[in-house]
Amino acid sequence: MTQEQLKELLRSQQGELNAVLMYQRLAKVVKTDKEREAFLQLAKDEGRHASVFHAYTKQVLKPKKTMARIMPILYYLLGKKQLYKIIAKGEYDAAVAYEHLIADFPEVESVKNDEHRHGDIVSGLL
Repeated sequence: MTQEQLKELLRSQQGELNAVLMYQRLAKVVKTDKEREAFLQLAKDEGRHASVFHAYTKQVLKPKKTMARIMPILYYLLGKKQLYKIIAKGEYDAAVAYEHLIADFPEVESVKNDEHRHGDIVSGLL
């Protein structure tokens, strides 16, 4: 594994950990059970993704709370329609970003597929 690959895997691991907190926090502010359950499931998936990256990096990272703090505020400021579009785009973008890692890190394919599915789930909440 090159230094560049390690840096990218660590960035990805950090992003997945941050997403766990973000989705958990969103689950606390949304108005419907369907949204709450969806976000809790996404948080669980993101935790699994972080463990996939951890298996490669062997480094323990802590989630950063920035997105978890910002998302509930954006939920109220932008409304769910705008925010969910942004979140879905982020999930789709992550799927594309992980594509090139699959050749060297095959387990990342399941993460990529999940991220695309997450984009569909969040879009489906609109």
